[in-house]
Amino acid sequence: MLVFAPLSWIGSRQVVNALSVLAADSERLKRMDFSRKPHPPETFLYEVNALGEAQCVMQEAIEQRTRQRDRAQLKLARLVDNGIRLSRQQDRDALLRHILFGAREIANCAAATLYLKTERNTLMLAHRTQEDTLPVAEIPLYDEAGQPNERFLAAHVVLHGESVAIDDVHAETRFDLTGTRSFSEASGFRTVSMLAVPLSPRAGEVSGVIQLLDALDPDTGEAVSFAPDIVGFVDALAAQSAVALENRNLVDAQRELMDALIKLLAGAIDAKSAYTGGHCERVPELALMLARAAEDTTHGPLADFRFRSEDERREFRIGAWLHDCGKVTTPEYVVDKATKLETLYNRIHEIRTRFEVLLRDARIEQLEAVHLRGEDAAWAEARFQACRAQLIEDFAFIATANIGGESMAPEDIERVRRIGARVWLRHFDDRLGLSQDELRRRAAHPAPALPVPEPLLADQPWHAVPRETHSRAYDASHGWKLRIPEKLYDFGEVYNLTITRGTLTDEERFKINEHIMQTILMLESLPLPGNLRRVPEYAGTHHETMIGTGYPRGLSAEQLSVPSRIMAVADIFEALTASDRPYKPMKTLSEAIRILHGFKRRQHIDPAVFDLFLTSGVYLEYARRFLRPEQIDVVDITPYLG
Repeated sequence: MLVFAPLSWIGSRQVVNALSVLAADSERLKRMDFSRKPHPPETFLYEVNALGEAQCVMQEAIEQRTRQRDRAQLKLARLVDNGIRLSRQQDRDALLRHILFGAREIANCAAATLYLKTERNTLMLAHRTQEDTLPVAEIPLYDEAGQPNERFLAAHVVLHGESVAIDDVHAETRFDLTGTRSFSEASGFRTVSMLAVPLSPRAGEVSGVIQLLDALDPDTGEAVSFAPDIVGFVDALAAQSAVALENRNLVDAQRELMDALIKLLAGAIDAKSAYTGGHCERVPELALMLARAAEDTTHGPLADFRFRSEDERREFRIGAWLHDCGKVTTPEYVVDKATKLETLYNRIHEIRTRFEVLLRDARIEQLEAVHLRGEDAAWAEARFQACRAQLIEDFAFIATANIGGESMAPEDIERVRRIGARVWLRHFDDRLGLSQDELRRRAAHPAPALPVPEPLLADQPWHAVPRETHSRAYDASHGWKLRIPEKLYDFGEVYNLTITRGTLTDEERFKINEHIMQTILMLESLPLPGNLRRVPEYAGTHHETMIGTGYPRGLSAEQLSVPSRIMAVADIFEALTASDRPYKPMKTLSEAIRILHGFKRRQHIDPAVFDLFLTSGVYLEYARRFLRPEQIDVVDITPYLG
């Protein structure tokens, strides 16, 4: 809010002086004695004439002073009103226009121009009252030698921070006014006087110049010089305007910084995983496209949806950009887990090495049987080849199971366990070279004497990583309705290889789902201003469903706003059509819409938003912008509507 300082502070000494003169005149009039006795008859006629002339002069003086007072009061009222309007103006272009036209009105002049100082130490023409195209040329404040540019009036005013009034433009020799004179000749608008006033938000700083042309006589309308008291009023307005403009620039800079930091964070999340790059950028694009379509619809359940202001639209956009900010807490090897045995690397290589050991053992057994125990060589060779074939077949099965899929049959799960039960002999200490964390998990389990037989696939006690249940993230006060696994991770080999769907264990799936909890916690901990209070809601509800089966809070349809429902559709569709995920092939447009329709039928997404997604053509517009050409196939949307 703009705070008005005393007029003396804002440079309106002339205004105060003018009002003082008016007050003194009023006092003198009050002291005049109109009750004196008449003069003798011989002087009566003379005195009557003299008194009449005096009264006429006095009357004219009083009327003139009254007009001056009224004009001064009007200008003061305009100045106060201007300050209020400046403090309320949110749009920068509208603010510049208001500054300029306010200055022209208070100064009662023919035209006005506004120059703003740039980071390049130049003055740029920002606005003028004439409705024409602004020239792009800039006025340098310093010449090539680094000396102050005193040739131009506007540059002089900025460099010295002082107002300059010119009574006759065509007689002026101090400054180069060629441009003004040329404009006068070309337009037929003959400029007589000029007033240039600095925009100075604080002492020693100048951010621009208001340049006024041709003061107009309030009685005749003719171009005259700018009166000294007018300069005071314009100085006051310029000070108000400079503060308001600086405040607007600071607010805009803060917004730009905040938006840049938001995009920086979203970009860092995408960069963290090579396989989800662009997700945090594409989801806001799709969400905003859908929101615009919802605002344009005039019928159906979404007919009343509108963002009431640009602030509300920005609030939604920020929520969309930050919808996955909690993923900064999710390890990459969980997000990117492409195979069941993958952690920081694919542990299928360890399993393969054990199969190699069993094959070497089988070969050694064959050689010992023939050369040490004298068994039949052909029989020993056949036995070895049978063992070799079985090992190759079993490893191929385990390697295939490691890939993951839509489901895993019970008999396949049993075969994994049966293969895993086969024993191999370990001769080396498996506790050498371990981290302190790994050693702590093995501390309760004494090391056996070597060599020791071990199962080919094992779920060892130290494969389980305990969870810190005292973390504030799991506090019931947050309203979470997610089942929290007892363990943080479980790296058991059989446990992972028998995952029935996909590649994630229950613990890893929770870790990924936990990102939405972290998103909400992170955003709710921020001191967001009132116009951004719904950012945590928009960012944290895209995994909820219409029937309360979503997470993390199990919200129902009545608890989900239209922007939240839009976010859910945008997030799912982007994930379905993304071409950069290692754990699934990219979907064509028709496949993605068919799957999304399944979400609609199961009431996981809002049917009205899904139908709008199709009927508005947003699905196709998004596909043309972000999908690969081979993904875009023909879609008949008719079966999916209603």
